[in-house]
Amino acid sequence: MSDEKTILVIEDNQGIRENIVEILELSGFKTLDCENGKKGLEMAQKFNPDIIVCDIMMPEMDGFTLLHMLRKNEATKSIPFIFLTAKTERSDFRKGMEMGADDFITKPFEDVELLNAIETRLRRNEAQLKVSNFSRSKGNVDIEAIFNSLGNQEKLAKKQVLFEEGKYAKNVYLVKSGKIKCVKVSDEGKELILDIVGEHDFLGYLPLLGSGIYDETAIVLEDAELISLSKDDFLNLIFSDIDVANILIKTIAKNVKEKEDKLVVMAYGNLRKRVAKTLSELDEKFKNSENGSRLEIKRDELASYIGIATESLIRTLSDFKSENLIEISEGRITVTNREKLRNLPF
Repeated sequence: MSDEKTILVIEDNQGIRENIVEILELSGFKTLDCENGKKGLEMAQKFNPDIIVCDIMMPEMDGFTLLHMLRKNEATKSIPFIFLTAKTERSDFRKGMEMGADDFITKPFEDVELLNAIETRLRRNEAQLKVSNFSRSKGNVDIEAIFNSLGNQEKLAKKQVLFEEGKYAKNVYLVKSGKIKCVKVSDEGKELILDIVGEHDFLGYLPLLGSGIYDETAIVLEDAELISLSKDDFLNLIFSDIDVANILIKTIAKNVKEKEDKLVVMAYGNLRKRVAKTLSELDEKFKNSENGSRLEIKRDELASYIGIATESLIRTLSDFKSENLIEISEGRITVTNREKLRNLPF
């Protein structure tokens, strides 16, 4: 990324400016530099750099005025802008962010601090441009297409752990194929299955919007292919496009409604209704998957997901089989009468 990017450095202290330029060029960036905001404005309009690193207190035109001028100009308003300053007052930070600054770095700074800030802003800007391009080309937002473009492909084998409860949340995932169970594990090592997700489902996004810690463990039920998107790219995606944010909100609302319905059935439904509803939901979720709607899951895992004893589940499945509602073969459950199972009266 860095060997193709141009950075404009605006700093009135010659020694500091030359030091920054040296750091950036050694890291493979192309650089432009000048000593005040007035010249910086001219260079930004002429060369359209990929990012600007700018001091605040400068002669002729200070950093705040420069940022204001850049954000008013259609050609320069989207250039990532990082303030480099010795000032630490909260009012300055707030003013800069309200005007559209992307970051602040306080002098003195470490080389790696500067480089990390620049590379982070460049990645986010590229992600935002890709989102905009998708929106313009398709007329609407296709989140799966965006994930395919921005994310990394991952293949996981059966029983492999995708992420663990209590660990720092780094990615959000889109399932392309396979099935994954989301569980909580008790101190005694017993699993409680919270959800089973499959093709076109997202998982791992709630911690990125909240605590930052995974509150469940994700384990592969059958070989899976996923796309992972980093926390920074995901948050930038959400905050840069209102249509993407709306889709996420609808997804969260749908998941909350499904969990509420499940709790109601668990609290008030009889055993047969609880098993029938769960099988119907899983059949609906996976009926378009590569393996059809056959559910391959251990009986104790399915019982845990429904919230009943394994023995009770086995008896109920046997009843459903004798009633021609399902078939069971080689550990797989296939729903054969969807309408009757879904509307089971008792």
